[in-house]
Amino acid sequence: MAFNLTITTPERIVLEDVVDEVVVPTTSGEIAVLTNHVDLLTAVKPGELTIKKGNKTSSFAITGGFMEVSKNNVSILADYAIRAEDIEIAKAQEAKERAENAMKEKTSQRDFAEAEAQLRRSLVELEIGKRRRRSVS
Repeated sequence: MAFNLTITTPERIVLEDVVDEVVVPTTSGEIAVLTNHVDLLTAVKPGELTIKKGNKTSSFAITGGFMEVSKNNVSILADYAIRAEDIEIAKAQEAKERAENAMKEKTSQRDFAEAEAQLRRSLVELEIGKRRRRSVS
């Protein structure tokens, strides 16, 4: 049996599909959700989100947000999410360096917070992107 999964960011719906399992990094550890999972609302932390559908597994880099599980519907409201195969390691590395430089400049508290968020995002992308490259090779 399967359930409905929706991953949404402030910009767009990243994924809307019927899946067999989703493994999500939460503040309490990784949680695997299967059909008929108990209702749940939890915070999502930065890391790798994996989805199984049939014999296929796909990965996403996610930077945080919330997950709600209710009646075979799983909704993930993410700050940012990208498919592992869409990660461009060179661009993520450049973003990491830009964010580190911006944090050193400390122009304003808001600029620092934005740079810090960009740094977290690029670090997650680099980690998941490199892991995906190793597993495919």
